[in-house]
Amino acid sequence: MEFISGGVCAAKGIKANGIHCGIRKNKTKRDLALIYSETLANAAAVYTTNLVKGAPIYVTKEHIKNGKAQAIICNSGNANTCNANGIEVAKTTTEHLGKALNIPSEDVIVASTGVIGQPLNVEPIINGLPELVSGICDNGSTAAAEAIMTTDTVLKEVAVSFNVGGKECKIGGIAKGSGMIHPNMATMLVFITTDCAISAEMLQKALSTDIKSTFNMLSIDGDTSTNDTVAVLANGLAGNKEIVCEGEDFAEFMKALNTVNVNLCRMIAADGEGATKLLECEVFGADTEENAKLVSKSVICSSLLKAAMFGADANWGRVLCAIGYSGANVDIEKIDVSFSSAKGEIIVCKDGSGVEFSEEKAKEILLENEIEILVNLNSGEFSSVAWGCDLTYDYVKINGDYRT
Repeated sequence: MEFISGGVCAAKGIKANGIHCGIRKNKTKRDLALIYSETLANAAAVYTTNLVKGAPIYVTKEHIKNGKAQAIICNSGNANTCNANGIEVAKTTTEHLGKALNIPSEDVIVASTGVIGQPLNVEPIINGLPELVSGICDNGSTAAAEAIMTTDTVLKEVAVSFNVGGKECKIGGIAKGSGMIHPNMATMLVFITTDCAISAEMLQKALSTDIKSTFNMLSIDGDTSTNDTVAVLANGLAGNKEIVCEGEDFAEFMKALNTVNVNLCRMIAADGEGATKLLECEVFGADTEENAKLVSKSVICSSLLKAAMFGADANWGRVLCAIGYSGANVDIEKIDVSFSSAKGEIIVCKDGSGVEFSEEKAKEILLENEIEILVNLNSGEFSSVAWGCDLTYDYVKINGDYRT
């Protein structure tokens, strides 16, 4: 397996584009993205568990219940959520795109991201479709990635090549997410494409399994969005024998999918609203996988710990506090905690109690922009990783006037 360029367009037969159609007031920002497969693809998706869901999710669920799709369209600037005519707008979008691409509207995945509760005028989308469709190309991943950004400050795209049954396959993805990130699903959107031949059933199984250790282990602010969606298209153009059951080929696909998703998780966490640091909590020595995940997610979600990391304060007591209310069944008197970064590693807690350490060295470690929080529960062989970011003054500034 190796990293390659191309994002969602790395896979054979995938084209993309992103334009400004007029949803966003800033004309320099793209606000409408399209990803298109030259052939009908197998499709899978996972969605937010929030009871309040964006209208596009209902339409997408209906469209891909047969496990098929050929295009993904997504607007930014408006979430199309809590709107009386939201489903009508989403359906109208897919109908007009279907006509423009000469494909059934039912083969279109639709998504939206942005402000909740604001009416979405479908006219700019309809008017922008000719430019959007005519501009799709096999190097359009970056334009599409730009078009789904809201408060994101950096592009999020990745791709890898891998081997299945002697055939080279490619898988790539783009993502948006900076605030309101606490998926529990599967405003975060991820679109993934692959030319690997894999049945819709196995594609769904792969995605539903992988998100448990990737996107569900990601949190920026503890708020689960109404529009979270991760969707995958697999068009099979790599020519490998279709994966229809578990085995070596499925394992290789899972590795590639996981690599893409982990990298997108890290990108989203590092670009959290107002963030200055990527936080990664690795828990090992747990007696069950569930306990490992509960601990790592609880630590990464702690506002007090996130604030301490912003200030480069080695306040390890906040780690133990978060573990204590995580709901995990752990022996507090066995827990070891260390902080690590490019500047080194320092142990701050042993057997649930503090140890002497250099505050100066700890601060040097915590001033880096990528911090690892290492937790050893010393009770078993299970492990887990969760991703987040520090909590800064700018997070409040950004969300204090988000609508304006």
